[in-house]
Amino acid sequence: MERRDFLKTAAVGAATATFATPAIASGKRQWKMVTAWPKNLPGPGVAAQKLADRITALSGGRIEVKLYAAGELVPGRGVFDAVSQGTAELYHAVPAYWGSKSKGILMFGSQPFGLRADEQVGWMVHGGGQALYDEMYGRFNLKPFLCGNSGPQWAGWFKKEINSVDDLKGLRYRTTGLASEMCSKLGMAVQAMGGRAMFQALQSGALDAGEFIGPWTDSALGFYQVAKNYYYPGVGEPSSAEECAVNANAFNELEDDLKQAVSYACESLYNPVWMEYATKHAMALPKMVEEQGVNVKMLPEDVILAMGNAAGEVIADLREDEDELTRRIVESFLSYRKLISEYMPYADNGQMNARALNYKY
Repeated sequence: MERRDFLKTAAVGAATATFATPAIASGKRQWKMVTAWPKNLPGPGVAAQKLADRITALSGGRIEVKLYAAGELVPGRGVFDAVSQGTAELYHAVPAYWGSKSKGILMFGSQPFGLRADEQVGWMVHGGGQALYDEMYGRFNLKPFLCGNSGPQWAGWFKKEINSVDDLKGLRYRTTGLASEMCSKLGMAVQAMGGRAMFQALQSGALDAGEFIGPWTDSALGFYQVAKNYYYPGVGEPSSAEECAVNANAFNELEDDLKQAVSYACESLYNPVWMEYATKHAMALPKMVEEQGVNVKMLPEDVILAMGNAAGEVIADLREDEDELTRRIVESFLSYRKLISEYMPYADNGQMNARALNYKY
């Protein structure tokens, strides 16, 4: 993004004169939540509605949140600006969509070969990530919260088999965030689009492959109808955090107990949303294989290694970014990843390996 464009966007986000004060009647606020998803889309659409309902409940009805699906009030990719400028009070989306605002934002949602869902919380709460998250989004008049996670995503749906790194060159592929930069370094023709648009592009031949989330959401969107090879692991997104961002003026106007209600609504949904994804992905995968003829395949080792090398180049570029805050975010992430990666072989990884070797019941 050009520096002059960044400064212009930040200035717009900081402007508060256009913020429309929400209707307040009998001590109640009516808040509009705009989302990046179709209404009740399995996974993120469901999670967005849960968050709207939970904020309403935890506030004792003093904040009434009405959800607007992508396109109902603003386009899905327009929710960041809409909330920044005060058209709506809050949004539900993912940080991976906002790289045009700042590359530093991309670190808070997912990182190639990066943090798992639980580790992401560790960085945010115990590794200094939340303070950096607040500082970055503060540039755009937003107060951000993580409010869920899809867990490990898949490499996605491919019309043809992938047998080597050479098969990736020129491949028209849908992905987002830092994963798109990793893939571009391998010669892939990366495109960003929503899930329904991805289905149509695969169907028409405009795409050769693409990833969205995982079995639960992907099966609902019907990708198995237009591509049968389903590849894992999705090393571009070892986890993908969902976020809620609130217009900073609207948040700051709240009484302290209502600020806590909004904060806790987001925090308390993170684990339930993550585990709903994990459970329903696990339920959907066998059905796709047995009933819909999906071929589950692992990416070849040389492809995974090549992706790792490309991811290293992406992170190296970010360490030299012209934005000082982005550089601090990357260094904080790397420090926490090193800390937790050195411990996990003795803890979670050790337990998972033991379970795989001795599966008796």
